[in-house]
Amino acid sequence: MKLVVIGGGPGGYVAAIRGAQLGAEVTLIEKEKLGGTCLNMGCIPTKVLLHSSELLNEIKEAKILGIEVNNEVKVNWPQLQNRKNTVVNTLVSGVSTLLEHNKVKVINGTAAFEGKSSIKVTKDQGESENIQFDNVIISSGSVPFIPPIKGKELEGVIDSTGALSLDSIPKSMVIIGGGVIGIEFANIFNSLGCKVTVIEMLPFILPPVDREISEILKEKLKKDGIDIYNNCKVTKIENNNENLKVSFEEDNSKLNIEAQKVLIAVGRRANISNLNLESTGVYIEKGYIWVNDNMETNIKGIYAIGDCTGKNMLAHVASDQGIIAVENIMGKNKKMDYKTVPACVYTKPELASVGLTEEQAKEKGIDYKVGKFPLIYNGKSLIMNDTEGFIKIIADKKYEEVLGVHILGPRATDLITEAALALRLEATLEEIITTVHAHPTIGEAMKEASLAVNKEAIHMVNK
Repeated sequence: MKLVVIGGGPGGYVAAIRGAQLGAEVTLIEKEKLGGTCLNMGCIPTKVLLHSSELLNEIKEAKILGIEVNNEVKVNWPQLQNRKNTVVNTLVSGVSTLLEHNKVKVINGTAAFEGKSSIKVTKDQGESENIQFDNVIISSGSVPFIPPIKGKELEGVIDSTGALSLDSIPKSMVIIGGGVIGIEFANIFNSLGCKVTVIEMLPFILPPVDREISEILKEKLKKDGIDIYNNCKVTKIENNNENLKVSFEEDNSKLNIEAQKVLIAVGRRANISNLNLESTGVYIEKGYIWVNDNMETNIKGIYAIGDCTGKNMLAHVASDQGIIAVENIMGKNKKMDYKTVPACVYTKPELASVGLTEEQAKEKGIDYKVGKFPLIYNGKSLIMNDTEGFIKIIADKKYEEVLGVHILGPRATDLITEAALALRLEATLEEIITTVHAHPTIGEAMKEASLAVNKEAIHMVNK
């Protein structure tokens, strides 16, 4: 069976490897670097910068832990960029090795459909070749969405890709967009000494996140020196001497802020315009490729995964979708479950979430109850001198099934996997409570939060 995968990102390369494992003859087409946005311009490089910025903050606060740094602590931006590139190249090389080991044929070039069973691949030198397939998986990813703001083309106005490759740390930056991308970059550049202002159109930051947690994180970011404007619409960007001036409206007021750089981070859109999908009859819905829960389009044998479907634009979702698609191609019947997908925001403190928020539980008319355990009462958090935040658990009132878990605090992005597994297994509070949690760990707070739902937490006063 001939399987073609278009795009070598976290969805595409995982699908290619799994397809080869199951016996398919796999060809992967990638126009740029293996690893896609995630490895090259997204998840990985941003977390490298974030880790260094967090380390800088820890060094500055080390005195309370008994560590004194006598010399001035400086940021070596070129070295930070070098390390980022080293980490990225190491992971990209690893993906290449895995594909080679699994006998996946990799072609560097741009893919375009020529009907429902053929693809034309155009290579860098201009030559092309036609590839026939039995099944194809489209994993073409996404690109930054740039809204029609006057002045968006000015020098100094950048997107997330540009923010990762700046020559130096700017003295000031305005970030348009208070979603995950915008808030993570705000956290990074603020920690590195840049004055950051975030302008968000909605009345809150991080729209999908449990509202209580997003509001607490917002106040923490403001306390750290980040200015955040909500309910605002940017109207134009213009040059003003050596800076850029961003004009925006708040209620009936007209405001403006100057900065060296303006980062537009209002979301991403599907990267499908050059695929010639018109020749296939594949249905496009609101700019994204329509797929069912088997990851198949309306055309038999043509599947799509990852950002280009607009389902849930996360790297780990794309990888899972890739496996679901391949296994269905190879004769199994697998469906994608989005209810138990964890989401992470790499800020200080970290934020992670899975399942229903309180707002969603109310909208669905679910009779629920909530337990919260503040990390100030957790021994490991105290040891780390990192006690901001809490774990919040939402459970069904009647059967006490866990419906949602929301974490704000250290290692939240690691802890959330336990919560995702709990939801996947339809676990009850009792099953989390009777699971022995190691001590001292931040993970103990998951058990305490479960106990707190019924006001039975051990290590805090229940109210």
